[in-house]
Amino acid sequence: MDDRGEARGPDAREALERLLLDGPRRYTRLEVAQLAGMPPERTQRLWRALGFPDAADDDPAFTDADVAALGVLSSMIESGFVGPDTEASIARAMGQSLSRLADWQTDMLADALARAGGDDDRPTASVDEAIDAARLLLPKLRQVQDYVWRRHLAANADRLLAATGTGDRRELAVGFADLVGYTSRSRGMGGRELGAMVEDFESIATEVIARHHGRVVKTVGDGVLFTAASAVDAVRIGLSLPVAWNADERPPLRVGAAYGAVLTRLGDVYSPVVNLASRLTSLARPGTMLVDRDLADWLREHPAYKVRPLRRVSVRGYDHLQPWLVRPRPTGDDAAETDGYDEDAFDPDDDNDG
Repeated sequence: MDDRGEARGPDAREALERLLLDGPRRYTRLEVAQLAGMPPERTQRLWRALGFPDAADDDPAFTDADVAALGVLSSMIESGFVGPDTEASIARAMGQSLSRLADWQTDMLADALARAGGDDDRPTASVDEAIDAARLLLPKLRQVQDYVWRRHLAANADRLLAATGTGDRRELAVGFADLVGYTSRSRGMGGRELGAMVEDFESIATEVIARHHGRVVKTVGDGVLFTAASAVDAVRIGLSLPVAWNADERPPLRVGAAYGAVLTRLGDVYSPVVNLASRLTSLARPGTMLVDRDLADWLREHPAYKVRPLRRVSVRGYDHLQPWLVRPRPTGDDAAETDGYDEDAFDPDDDNDG
């Protein structure tokens, strides 16, 4: 970087921080705890839960916005909306979700500045241009984020209005989809190529899952965890994903799903059903979908799908697991199509990762 870039770096950083944090850093962690009326141990626990590193006792790392946010949290706890025993969990869930969003938005802003500076390798826009771009984009990002958040709340209106008092426990279909041979294939890829494949995978998976009324719980590089309110929707997702993803240059996709009682907490799902869906995914052949008995029972009389049991196997956590293969019900010339499975389809000692 040239001398001019080195000189303006700290100035740009400070100006952006003032804009993003609604003012300068002026309080130490002990001062911000005192102003918010919280024990320092509690504010430190929440800070860590949000995903931020500890600040030294004499480091003025906090702003008036931090004090205000702690005040809002205190009022939510006093109102009974947030319990003291769940505040750290809520902070952790929000921190993890928004950290990923902020990472993407930072890259987007950096790309915009690079284009403005006319240099593909590094941003050459002036400090004023950088601040002006951030000042213009920040309100728009807030508006979009607020809109998307409200739409997701509306999509979960049935849970908000449930009168049973057990809205966190639901009967759901849970599915996994993962890329076969992802680890070995990714070793030979450059960073840009690997990033493009992951982006394509997440984009296609999100589109297919949303189209069939499912919800993406999380993505982890080579896989996606999703839920659906109905067994039929889960199967539509599971059968559509490998088809939508299929291309010669891509690793094949396999899917497993199970149905049953699920605990939903802070956007994630917990249940033996989740583990069962994961095990079924690891057993599935590339391009196919396996389900458990409960989900198969929902499909048994459905005219669009055909299910058949495969040989029982023992896998970690499950003895004599019974997988069921799901296929679209064949018609006409497709009736003779083989599904690629036979009585010796499974070898418990083979991890089937391609």
